[in-house]
Amino acid sequence: MTATAASSAWAHVDLTQVPHIPVPPPGPKSKALHGRCTRYFKGLSSQVKLFPVTFAEGHGCVLVDVDGNKYIDFSSGIYVTTLGHCHPKVTQAVQKWAGKLMNAHDFTTEIKTLLCEKLAQVLPGDLKGYQFYDCGTAAVEAGLRVCRAGSKKHEMISCFYDFHGKTYGAVSLAEIRSPVYGAVRAPGMHMVPRPNPYRPLWTKADGTIDTDKYIEFYAEYVDRATVNAVAAFVLEPIQGWGGSVIPPDDFFPKLRKFCDQRQILLMADEVLTSWARTGKWLCCEHWGVVPDVVSIGKGFGNGFPVTAVAVREPFAESFEKISASSSYGGNPMACAAALASTEVIEEEHLLERSLHLGELALQRMRQMMSRHPIIGDVRAKGCLMGIELVKDKKTKEPFDEASKRVYQKAFTKGLAWIPAGHILRMSPPVVMEDKVLAKGMDIIDEAIGETEKELGY
Repeated sequence: MTATAASSAWAHVDLTQVPHIPVPPPGPKSKALHGRCTRYFKGLSSQVKLFPVTFAEGHGCVLVDVDGNKYIDFSSGIYVTTLGHCHPKVTQAVQKWAGKLMNAHDFTTEIKTLLCEKLAQVLPGDLKGYQFYDCGTAAVEAGLRVCRAGSKKHEMISCFYDFHGKTYGAVSLAEIRSPVYGAVRAPGMHMVPRPNPYRPLWTKADGTIDTDKYIEFYAEYVDRATVNAVAAFVLEPIQGWGGSVIPPDDFFPKLRKFCDQRQILLMADEVLTSWARTGKWLCCEHWGVVPDVVSIGKGFGNGFPVTAVAVREPFAESFEKISASSSYGGNPMACAAALASTEVIEEEHLLERSLHLGELALQRMRQMMSRHPIIGDVRAKGCLMGIELVKDKKTKEPFDEASKRVYQKAFTKGLAWIPAGHILRMSPPVVMEDKVLAKGMDIIDEAIGETEKELGY
């Protein structure tokens, strides 16, 4: 099967039937159930607050709400159902182990062994040491402990606008303005800027971003702002919550060299960017870089809560020093979901498929940017995409109000997707057909046009 062919017959979408919105959403059944649930369930994401629909089922690239409305899924459960909802192979694998052996703590099982062997085949370089967890935050926290144990140092450097999870260590790698933590970052946690090609801090004479200046700043920062005990530089290869921000191609190779020269470990948080999301097993492979420690998640189990930490061989024994096991990590159902998802990506050539869809999306978004005055920038790496809305293309002032309206309008028209402030994020399943991707882009194009008219553009 070629990358340009439809990836999975089971995920076919009949565009005469989808999107299908017989009841203006959120419909009465959605509102009623949402009201009952939120009487007790608190702490909702911005995407739910902006559009409180209640979903009933999903199949492939289609979501159905309780009022019978059918949506094209451009969210994948926020980067999770990379293979589409309820992929038959993944579903069958989980069902098998749900009826055979649900948990055996960290004892060896055959399915865990098979998953480890598969990871050793597909991951780059000498990433040969693994441990499994049940969420991305737990994987990040374990990765931090591995970095400290492997380096025998304790400080961490992370980047502005990255997101790494919601426990104290993970939150301390990012912006921390929460009364839960007293607005106090954990000791030894440092933050630095990272290259954003659309909003660069340092540029060359020709106006292009100067990545050397960022590396020079990191060197100065380590010398002046740390106690010279930096265990690791931790960052997302592509920012998710920060707005699908893709670094320049020369950044990660330079960062790898910087870390090696300083004897600092490089930890890539690939919870969001791994397992075909960007067209590679790991996003870092786009730049020929192998991190020392990497967290893997979201699409790893295609919806089942399973994540992993992979470590290069020189540091793999550090797992023995950190009390690495967990109650749910590596349970047979989780391992079965991850192994099945990995095999589906291989069997259906979904790395290539993801890259193909990303190219199509980028072409379309660039056409839209040329016509719409509020689109400041567009980007895509595989099926990780973003549209940045601005009030003025010269000033680049963020346009949050426009983003909210476009998000809600497109959802009303039958597109389920993700907001992030003034940036519209898209993460369609990599099994999506070309025509379905095009239809989703049509909906976004239409929603942006309507918003521009309302706001006087």
